[in-house]
Amino acid sequence: MNFASAWLTPQTAATAAFVMVVGLTILGALIAVGARSIFHNVLGLCLSLFGVSGIFLFLNSPFVALMEILIYVGAICIAICFAIMLSQPQYLKGPPRSFLKSLGAVLGAGSVLAFLTLLTRKTKWVPAAKRSTDWSITTIGHYLLTNYALIFEVISLLLLVAMLGAIVTAREGRGSS
Repeated sequence: MNFASAWLTPQTAATAAFVMVVGLTILGALIAVGARSIFHNVLGLCLSLFGVSGIFLFLNSPFVALMEILIYVGAICIAICFAIMLSQPQYLKGPPRSFLKSLGAVLGAGSVLAFLTLLTRKTKWVPAAKRSTDWSITTIGHYLLTNYALIFEVISLLLLVAMLGAIVTAREGRGSS
């Protein structure tokens, strides 16, 4: 066995792919939080949500991964982009960032990270049950109308709130001009 085949195992490739997906998620989150342009913030959010859908794929949940892309990236981020396009222009100078607000945001995010890290370390993880490999349209429709009916309704409410938020933001943007 040579050196390349010892390093190029399926487990190594899966680990490398997982690290890339997590890196994509973190990079998108950093862009979403740190960019000065609100449009770049939304693009960072989209990138981060694509990474989260990749994590769902690693968790063997292709349906949740697809819904993540369809709902959050496809609907929420697009609604935010419409709200940005209909709001105040970027060439107008915005207020300066407050050091105390930035410090509070960093402390808040750090405490959430510490809590989630503690939560994941203290949780006793059990393997998931064996899932079906049949993901046809009929099976997904059956799941949406039986097992996941509540989730389906919550998703529709989320899309409704996103559309209403975009409309309200657009109306306020026009009224201030």
